[in-house]
Amino acid sequence: MEKHSSSGAQFQRSLRLIDGVMLVSGVMIGSGIFIVSAEIARTVGGVGYLLLVWVLSGVMTIIGALSYGELSGMFPHAGGQYVYLREALHPLIGFLYGWAFFLVIETGTIAAVAVAFAKYTAYLLPQVGEDYIIWQIGGFAVNRAQLLAIAMILFLTYVNTRGIRTGKWIQLIFTLAKILALLLLVILGLWIGFQAQVWQANWQQAWHAFQVVFQNGQTIQQPSSGILLIGLTGVAMVGALFSSDAWNSVTFIAAEIKKPEKNIGRSMFLGTLLVTIVYLLCNVMYVGVLSMHEIATAPADRVASAAAVHFLGTWGAGMIAAMIMISTFGCNNGLVLSGARVYYTMANDRLFFSPAGKLNEKGVPATALWLQGIWASLLCISGKYSDLLNYVIFVVLIFYVLTIVGIIRLRKTRPDLHRPYRAVGYPYLPVLYIAMAICICISLLWLRPDYTWPGLIIVLIGIPMYYAFIRRQKSSSVSSQS
Repeated sequence: MEKHSSSGAQFQRSLRLIDGVMLVSGVMIGSGIFIVSAEIARTVGGVGYLLLVWVLSGVMTIIGALSYGELSGMFPHAGGQYVYLREALHPLIGFLYGWAFFLVIETGTIAAVAVAFAKYTAYLLPQVGEDYIIWQIGGFAVNRAQLLAIAMILFLTYVNTRGIRTGKWIQLIFTLAKILALLLLVILGLWIGFQAQVWQANWQQAWHAFQVVFQNGQTIQQPSSGILLIGLTGVAMVGALFSSDAWNSVTFIAAEIKKPEKNIGRSMFLGTLLVTIVYLLCNVMYVGVLSMHEIATAPADRVASAAAVHFLGTWGAGMIAAMIMISTFGCNNGLVLSGARVYYTMANDRLFFSPAGKLNEKGVPATALWLQGIWASLLCISGKYSDLLNYVIFVVLIFYVLTIVGIIRLRKTRPDLHRPYRAVGYPYLPVLYIAMAICICISLLWLRPDYTWPGLIIVLIGIPMYYAFIRRQKSSSVSSQS
């Protein structure tokens, strides 16, 4: 049963299937699709491998969504993945996820998306750019772009404290706008900007695998094959996967979804399928307009801008900037809305600050929202959110693996649980997901070790915090009994 807030307020089940799909799609589409293909091209080389990375990442995301559907049916409560890990494995595992979620995963993503919004706003309005320093002490400085990013976070936090309905409508409007804008970009690119010679040249070298490295101001191609190519493909998938991340956000608001046993799983499947198709179409457009060299060396990795300039002229970059502003605003609304429900549930488990476990008169966890917004704002000012997100990529994948392992474990340990939805292709697809994710983790350990151990340290620091909360629980119980 869903726990009621200590304030007496309750979550309202007011979100329909379409709202869930818009949340999933909206939080998945941020700024990644506009830039990530450059890094993928530099890592794997040919267009065949570029598209393969996006296909594999899309398939992996859809499999994850189909698998999570079973857990969402069994535990249709606020908190989503935190609840699944708590129930399937151990409360400590659930806490470590929630700890990293608050410290970096969700708040760091909110900060990064907000700063991306500010940077692209500055393209259209230079007065709010990073060059305008407001305050500086030594090497630490606060600029207008950071203040705009913080203003965005606090505004969306305030809006979502006023009830789920306002946040729902923002999500619906902005998600539809950015999906339509992306499809329009694809149509214009393939209709106006398509270059047959470029397309043919790209496909002639489709399976030529190489890394692009920069030395002395020049780009050098280093061929790759065999085990190295497999490892590099895994590394390249990280960018595509995290351009599609946060698809599980709808599980966090399960207590506010109508018919959650069915609609959460459906929302994840339909949302991930929609975004996967849109992402593939975007990349097909890129390789029809730009050579692989132009994709790999796009200025500041802005592949979409480079493509748009080809067929829309100088104002094409402005159009892309406006699209990214729309995209990041809608993305952050979904992240702000959903993330606070995890801290709410943790607080009710007495594993987070107790005020976060209360709902306001609008039926939303306002304190949890403000704690999340304030910490994300501090990350904006610190400028360290990007490093932190790189560090936790590894552990986020591990938590995904552990969650899907939880499906298998619950089938064995709690077979009597009501399962209104069962994971499609069980056990083969869940096992395939686990195998793919482990391969990516091994690739990161081998080729990008700096992205692995710092994230593990961040998570492991949560272990003494967990036992501190447990000791506090025991002390409170003893005090209440005496």
